[in-house]
Amino acid sequence: MRIGLLTEGGYPYVSGDARLWCDRLVRGLGQHEFDVYALSRSQHQEDEGWIPLPPNVRRVRTAPMWTAEDDAVVLGRRARRRFTECFGELAAVLSGASGGVVPKGSAGGEPVAAKGFAEGASTPEADRFANALYGLAELARETGGLVGALRSETAVRTLERACRAPGAHRAAREARVPDLLAVTAHLERALRPLSLDWYEGDGLGAVDLCHAASGGTAALPGLLARHFTGVPLLVTEYGVRLRTHYLTAPDAPPAVRSLLAAFHGRLAAEAYARAEIVTAGNAHARRWQERCGADREKLRTVYPGMDARPFAEVGESPEGADPDTLVWVGRVEPAKDLVSLLHAFAEIRNRQPKTRLRIVGAPAGSEGTAYLGHCRALAAQLFPDEADGPHATGDNPVSFEEIGGPELPAPADAYASGAVTVLSSVVEGFPISLVEAMLCGRVTVSTDVGAVVEVIGGTGLVVPPRNPRALAQACVALLRDPARRARLGAAARARALELFTVEQNIDAFHGIYLEIVSRAPIRRVVLDEAGAPLPFAVPAEDHVPIRWAAPSPSLVVRGGPGWATAGPVRATSAVPAPEGAR
Repeated sequence: MRIGLLTEGGYPYVSGDARLWCDRLVRGLGQHEFDVYALSRSQHQEDEGWIPLPPNVRRVRTAPMWTAEDDAVVLGRRARRRFTECFGELAAVLSGASGGVVPKGSAGGEPVAAKGFAEGASTPEADRFANALYGLAELARETGGLVGALRSETAVRTLERACRAPGAHRAAREARVPDLLAVTAHLERALRPLSLDWYEGDGLGAVDLCHAASGGTAALPGLLARHFTGVPLLVTEYGVRLRTHYLTAPDAPPAVRSLLAAFHGRLAAEAYARAEIVTAGNAHARRWQERCGADREKLRTVYPGMDARPFAEVGESPEGADPDTLVWVGRVEPAKDLVSLLHAFAEIRNRQPKTRLRIVGAPAGSEGTAYLGHCRALAAQLFPDEADGPHATGDNPVSFEEIGGPELPAPADAYASGAVTVLSSVVEGFPISLVEAMLCGRVTVSTDVGAVVEVIGGTGLVVPPRNPRALAQACVALLRDPARRARLGAAARARALELFTVEQNIDAFHGIYLEIVSRAPIRRVVLDEAGAPLPFAVPAEDHVPIRWAAPSPSLVVRGGPGWATAGPVRATSAVPAPEGAR
């Protein structure tokens, strides 16, 4: 099987998102070929280079999302008119306008429907968006690109007319010129895949299926490959891209947030609608996908695969943990709410004076560095250095460390140093640190955010976020009960090995690949060197108009096989008789 793996800011770049699971997937499915189509996010990411690629990666094609040279395409009069119609319809959907946008000079002042648009005022908004999107894609394919057109004054004026049209949302009507320029620039970046040459027979048109490693812009090439060549699409989201967009740029003007939220929402809904299967990394992400328009029958949950081998030694010998030590592992940033953890630890020390807290992790960016400094100052204020006697050196019960030092050379060593692992986040997706702790056989105390409850099951304690007292009570309960810690730790390790390993992740995607190809095979005509159709190039069963993945009927006629219950299957085309046959 030949798979087109679509990424944005991820695999195969060294600093890419979802780099690990994509690399494990490609290496785990060595019997299949992969063509990687990657959109890069920055010059720095491209300068860092790629990770080593396995031999089953046939080729890698990249395109920058952070910059784009003007394609120097000059649109003719008809092409400009089509662009205005398609982009105007797209803008009308985003702004909530009731009809198409009237280009200047159109006869009668009536909205002009773009080429291929469904007629009638009752067309659903999703269809209007899809028609506009694919209309732009077809125009880009015919003209060689739309980078210049999407940057042009025509695009800005078309968006402005849509925002001023009857029925537009209030936020769109209040858009000012800087807002319109910001939205147009964002749309130009998001729609750059329309101008790529990835969709011909030697590109995505030659693969058996497209697998988008995330939603949003990464799925757009898969949508276009499906539109132009019929290649089926699989969308995987371990973090819902639409949710990420909602949480970013909270200080942007209302008009910008409204229009861009509408665009990303429509794009997500279109990807969910056209994909054969949509996979989520957990039930939390799956609920987001359903809320954003995904069909429940298409949804599958495939947990991220963790490599259990580095944690095997610690997990098999849990007795080496310090019974008076709590461990926190992760990236240091405000969303992790270490302030609440420190206040909870102050109450824990009142009840269990010998307890220590190890905070293990590096800061995430400049914001994380500032937050780490604030947490260090708070720890020094809450816990002055303590000494056993007048001549001993004081010691703070809270330590801030990073993995890679002499005491903690690997993540497993961090989890091994404590009896209880704590997670205090207020925002969390899939809690990788909890899974690592579970693989180490450690009991956990976590806040009820994201997919925490789904991951933990009944193998740990869960408390409300931003509640230091509840967090302290749960930790004290486990610190005082070694037998309970042992039972929950063993159950946590068994659960992690069953659900969250690389092997289960690879097996799940392998089954999904086979399911998609069996339900939506590509009908290709294979040509020989002379350009004529090659006989027997495609197996005969590929032409049988049934779904092999469909369950066979339970009723059997006269003891015959299940397929005998259906009517006769007609050949799709007549087979010519050999020469000389009578």
